[in-house]
Amino acid sequence: MNNANQKDPGGSGLYNRIAVLRAERGISRQQLAGAMEVNYQTIGFLERGDYSPSLKLALALGEYFGLPVEAIFSKRPFQPLSEQVYGTGQSGAMS
Repeated sequence: MNNANQKDPGGSGLYNRIAVLRAERGISRQQLAGAMEVNYQTIGFLERGDYSPSLKLALALGEYFGLPVEAIFSKRPFQPLSEQVYGTGQSGAMS
């Protein structure tokens, strides 16, 4: 999954946070696929970077998660959330 190891975006050339967003919300691939009206395997392909979403699907995912598309998909690896939120790349306790 490219979210855990962002060294390779897969064949799509896109990095994404779909798996992280699903996990935060406790949503299964099947539930998300149902909401997007796609096959659940499509969600897996997107998460692994094997498939590029159509513009319609990318916008629908943004609407579903309440986020702009660029918060879900990127051509560059995402900055770790710990760096975005806390300004640090270190894991562990805050000083």
